[in-house]
Amino acid sequence: MKLRELTRVMGPVEADVIKAFLESHGIACILRGQMAQSIYPFSVDGMGELKVMVSEGDYALAKELLAQRPLAEEK
Repeated sequence: MKLRELTRVMGPVEADVIKAFLESHGIACILRGQMAQSIYPFSVDGMGELKVMVSEGDYALAKELLAQRPLAEEK
C-alpha cells in the first residue's frame, strides 16, 4: 500500500484527534514521527511534528473530510 502525507501537526493530541476522525469515516491512517515525542515531550524547530499518512486511494476523501472538519475556534 502506497502512503501519502495528508497533513502535519505539532503534537500527539491533534494527531490523535485527526486519526480518530478519519477512522470514524472508515479511513485508516498512520502517524509518523512519534519517536521525538516520546524522547522530547516538547516542540522545537519541528521536532514534535507528526505526519498523518493515508493510503493513496483514500487521500482525496481524507483531504475533503479534513477541510470540512470544524476547527476548535469555530465552536
